[in-house]
Amino acid sequence: MTTVQTSHGVLRGTTTDDGIAVFKGVPYAAPPFGPNRFLPPRPVQPWEGVRDAVEFGPTAPKAPYTPPFDALIPEVDIPGDECLNLNVWTPDPAGRRPVAVWLHGGAFANGSGSVPLYDGGRFARDGVVCVTVNYRLGPDGFLHLGERGDPANLGLLDQLAALAWVRAEIAAFGGDPDAVTVFGESAGAMGIGALLSAPLSAGLFHRAALQSGAAHHVLGPDTARAVAHRLAGVLGVPATREALAAVPLDRLTAAAQELRGQVTPDPAEWGEVALNVMPFEPVVDGDLLPVPPIEAIAAGAGAGVDVLVGTNRDEFRFFTVPTGMQGLIGEPLLLATAARYGLDPQEALAAYRAEDADASAGDIMADLSTDWFYRLPAIRLAEARAGATGRTHVYEFAWRPPTFDGRLGACHSLEIPFVFDNLADPAVAPLLGDGPPQDLADTVHAAWVSFVTTGDPGWPEYDTARRATMVFDTPSTVVDDPRPHARALWDGKR
Repeated sequence: MTTVQTSHGVLRGTTTDDGIAVFKGVPYAAPPFGPNRFLPPRPVQPWEGVRDAVEFGPTAPKAPYTPPFDALIPEVDIPGDECLNLNVWTPDPAGRRPVAVWLHGGAFANGSGSVPLYDGGRFARDGVVCVTVNYRLGPDGFLHLGERGDPANLGLLDQLAALAWVRAEIAAFGGDPDAVTVFGESAGAMGIGALLSAPLSAGLFHRAALQSGAAHHVLGPDTARAVAHRLAGVLGVPATREALAAVPLDRLTAAAQELRGQVTPDPAEWGEVALNVMPFEPVVDGDLLPVPPIEAIAAGAGAGVDVLVGTNRDEFRFFTVPTGMQGLIGEPLLLATAARYGLDPQEALAAYRAEDADASAGDIMADLSTDWFYRLPAIRLAEARAGATGRTHVYEFAWRPPTFDGRLGACHSLEIPFVFDNLADPAVAPLLGDGPPQDLADTVHAAWVSFVTTGDPGWPEYDTARRATMVFDTPSTVVDDPRPHARALWDGKR
């Protein structure tokens, strides 16, 4: 056992056999329920005596993943009101080490910082204080009714509160508050893209690593209001915070999941959600997010922050292969999807076939959607930082596992166990298969440690002349402008 003194009281954690001190379930804000429901995060109440921090704390309310994703994505559910908590792994509470703060993914509706896959012990082993965060999800985190004085983006405000806690408290855990990297995947990375643009984030982090998410996925206020009214309709209650707050949590999370299942590709009906497919996302509210994040970043927001951004080669196969949709996609659906993304369908087909002449309609569909959802936003973020004082590096994770007869590819979330160097976690076997390459984990994890420590992951910075991209595979190598035909297709469109 080991103890630290924080401004709220004394915490008692555990020490691993490797000498890593671990503190779990540490509150960074008050419980967001009762009088705090649907309000910005409130301060932690101090405690007397020594508080045990030896077990993960409660997770934010959420509905379970639906099949087949429930078997592919590790998930943890821990009941309780104190869900605004975090976990710390530190090599030395008396030291002063760089800090990496992890924001989990889950489409802003699922996930937690308590998933064993996110164990920060390997980062601590390599001299980094690692913090994983729980934040509000779904309606509790991202509902926006647009009423006067209505606080929006509560999930982002939670993330800011956690980062403010890190700035104020991490020195007691051996962390350097002047060397904080925030890193995250999918919705976590999209949240980081939003924070990078937000004036309130200034000084809270110095580097940012965005995995499979960037700065494009937000809702306008009109769309967000329409989503809130649709949710109220599903529940049969008035579209007010008071009425929604009175709905039992399990019913609210189930209704939010039901609402997601109702999304159609009609933008007249669903606005940005028709393509984003996530009803609850960060909202351009004119306050925390004055303008869309990518616009703010292009105008100089976050220019002093070092950025590492990238995607996986076959992101969208995560959604098409396990469901069986990959083999059912024909050219009519492919052409219709290209049109919905604003492309000339025949031109798109030609550009993707120029990259892979043998690709099936399902293969091209996965590549097309991967580019729209993930790859192009990452490239645009890197491009938007031209002239920034902070450095910008781009990567692509390309290793393909043997699972699903090799059809799954380097899909969404596949890089996470490599980043954390946690290949031994049994929960990743359905995605990675048996015997994933430890040498690749060594390479990827070392790049993240180097970025957190120095701002340089180990390859040339990105610019539009060369477009240097580290492609992580066996072996890993730097490639200039991967798949240029497909990239150029989106110019002016995404």
